[in-house]
Amino acid sequence: MVAMSVLRTPDERFANLPRYPFTPNYVEVETEGIPALRMHYVDAGPADAPTVVLVHGQPTWSFLYREVIHTLTDAGLRVIAPDHIGFGRSDKLTERTDYTFARHIDWLHGLITGLDLQGVTLVVQDWGGPIGLSVLARDPDRFARVVATNTILHTSDPALAGALEWANHGVDGGRVMLQEALVDYVAFYQRSPDIVASFFLNAVAGPLSDDVLAAYDAPFPDKSYKAGLRQLTALVPLTRNDPGAAIGRATMAALEQWQRPFLTAYSDGDPPTRGWDKVFQERIPGARGQNHTTVTGAAHFIQEQMGPELGHIIAEFIGATS
Repeated sequence: MVAMSVLRTPDERFANLPRYPFTPNYVEVETEGIPALRMHYVDAGPADAPTVVLVHGQPTWSFLYREVIHTLTDAGLRVIAPDHIGFGRSDKLTERTDYTFARHIDWLHGLITGLDLQGVTLVVQDWGGPIGLSVLARDPDRFARVVATNTILHTSDPALAGALEWANHGVDGGRVMLQEALVDYVAFYQRSPDIVASFFLNAVAGPLSDDVLAAYDAPFPDKSYKAGLRQLTALVPLTRNDPGAAIGRATMAALEQWQRPFLTAYSDGDPPTRGWDKVFQERIPGARGQNHTTVTGAAHFIQEQMGPELGHIIAEFIGATS
């Protein structure tokens, strides 16, 4: 196995974060071609209670879910909130190309199997959707229900034409239709001299306090820690030939057989994911007849702006479908 450079953010970077008092926990996860890495997760609430797994996306970490965690544990639920490899308190590979969509799926699956989680309520947002739903597709018996919020599953499927506010689909003649803002977003992450996580949070969910902004930047003391942060956006599938689109199609095929409860709780202010809630509602059997909801007054980072409300939606869904 090739030697690889791995960084760990110093613990002092995570001292006294607002509303995030959680003791760190770690599990080793593996994927082909990469040495075992240490993956961080929050474990809060009663150990014998129903388990909720909260999966974050880009450019955040489990800190994003802090208010959701408090609400769910107050409701008597156990919460597991992992940090993807390259994010939060998890290990960080320093080479961008060491991060792939498939490896992120392996790493999250490794955490769920390593903790032997069963009867899981899976909550996904942003990249948490493609990664978390692909883990479900691989190992469905571990999951009891899903809550999807402000997430996507890009497949470049021509059938998505007209369904999404941010177009990303194939057309005839081997062409693709892509929203200009989506291409700009992907290009910015690759071309910008530096990526600052808090900039995006403040632009979309702000104005945020200085201590909250510092918490979003805490995992990344300097550029050497940001390979995973930068690379995840490069993995957004943009054509039908993209390996990520193939993963997305396989995951969607599995979801089209999913009979267990599936709830959408998207915000009313997130153009990049608008339309995906309806796609999931129409294609997933378990979504039929559910009390799907739209959270008003929030943009992409719904957990930051409406964390307690999202927590109550999740807790009520679990209660109604248990």
